[in-house]
Amino acid sequence: MSGYTMEPATPMEISLRVLPPSDRWSPTLAVPAPFCRFENFLGAERAAALLEYAIAREEDFTAGTVLDPLTGQVSRKGRDSLVLPVTSEVFSAHLADCLPLVQEVLGHRAALAQSLTVLTAHGEGGHFGVHTDASRVRDVSTALSAVYYLHRTPRGFGGGRLRLYDTVVDDGRARPGESYRTIDPEHDTIAFFPSGAFHEVVPSTCPSGRFSDHRFTLTTWISGGEPAVGPGARRPYVWQWLADAAEGTRPLHDAGEDHDGARPVALPPPGPDTRLGAPRT
Repeated sequence: MSGYTMEPATPMEISLRVLPPSDRWSPTLAVPAPFCRFENFLGAERAAALLEYAIAREEDFTAGTVLDPLTGQVSRKGRDSLVLPVTSEVFSAHLADCLPLVQEVLGHRAALAQSLTVLTAHGEGGHFGVHTDASRVRDVSTALSAVYYLHRTPRGFGGGRLRLYDTVVDDGRARPGESYRTIDPEHDTIAFFPSGAFHEVVPSTCPSGRFSDHRFTLTTWISGGEPAVGPGARRPYVWQWLADAAEGTRPLHDAGEDHDGARPVALPPPGPDTRLGAPRT
């Protein structure tokens, strides 16, 4: 027990002599990007098979690119990774089954119809600087990004974490903040977040230099068929603030094709027996 006497506390007033009056009330709002994460997403057998597939396709990977929002030119500025465009009916089915729950958790209301997917590999020095996924989708205010992680056990790489930055809203204007949350690249896990959120992949290390020891992901961008328009199309505030902050990263002209060669694939409807939803209370 404590040696202090238990007596009722007396409330004290903090006077203006302690805290001088302010001539302006001007707080700055910092909004964390919503995200959710699933463990054991594909299951041990499928995850292992997918990892071995990625390793076996080493010769088919090419250097990842970025799209300059002003010029529309493709470059590798700020990015060091290898990519391989892919499609998978099994992976798309898993996405479709969990999307109802993802949308509930993230407060997402838009219809989702298609996805783009690439396999990525990060080795020694692999990274992707701060960016949004506005160049991947038609309407960044409604699109979702998903990153599914794969790696050998034990890990042959270090680093490679995902930083998901807050959005700052000041005087009605949204911009990326300096604070962030970190997502660890754990095998057979997947993280979902708004495509308008600023994020980066911090540099990785790969001491062995072997391709099999790289950090692998299936990176997917999920969107509707057409951009939302009209007076009723305004999204929840958090999603709209993220989109406003990301607008400067959107290409001025729509690209005819994805700059890494990914192609859109229609999402299947969620299976009636496998669709995930929020547990009832």
